[in-house]
Amino acid sequence: MHHAPLASPPRPAALRTVLRAAAVLGLCSLLLLVLVAVEWRPLISADGDVSRTTHRWALADPGFTQACRILTDWVWDPVTMRLLVAAVAVWLVWRHADWWTVGWLVATAALGTLLQQGLKAAVGRARPVWPDPVDSAHYAAYPSGHALTATVVLGLLLWLLHRQGVRRVLWRAASAVAALSVAGVGLTRIWLGVHWPSDVLGGWLLGGMLVALAIAAQLRWRP
Repeated sequence: MHHAPLASPPRPAALRTVLRAAAVLGLCSLLLLVLVAVEWRPLISADGDVSRTTHRWALADPGFTQACRILTDWVWDPVTMRLLVAAVAVWLVWRHADWWTVGWLVATAALGTLLQQGLKAAVGRARPVWPDPVDSAHYAAYPSGHALTATVVLGLLLWLLHRQGVRRVLWRAASAVAALSVAGVGLTRIWLGVHWPSDVLGGWLLGGMLVALAIAAQLRWRP
């Protein structure tokens, strides 16, 4: 007698939603990468228009520009974000969290660093050049490492808070701080004239995709 094969258990709705989000972000990232790589004229023109405008504003308001330098170089810097990951990992170990979660956090953050550096080397996009710069930066422009790293790190930490079931007030405050930081670090990079707007958008999209994939992995293997 033949038996019908057992059906696979349905995936949780949350997992399907996260996978769809990762797919959309991944497709948007790929499209933007292609447009940057082929130097699509409308995108390059828009980048130049926005960057020239914000550079004029930066020169006209040195006090605000200095505040942006402090925020981008110290508060939202990728090194600060990686130190935050390390501190949370140590705290998780101290709280006897499972090693899978610790490894998941550290590995995803490290993957973000590898992804941004690999794409910078592959695309090799030049940064904006000004006769009167207000700041400087190293490596190629695309994608913005600041935007990608902040998105990945703060996205992962928000997810961990969600998994811990923190109180609504704390969750809302953490979400507001994370959103302000992710948006702020991208805008400061444009204001300081060290990134084109599409570099920042690329960092946000890639970072969001990594966070979605990491959440999907945890939902799949640590539901």
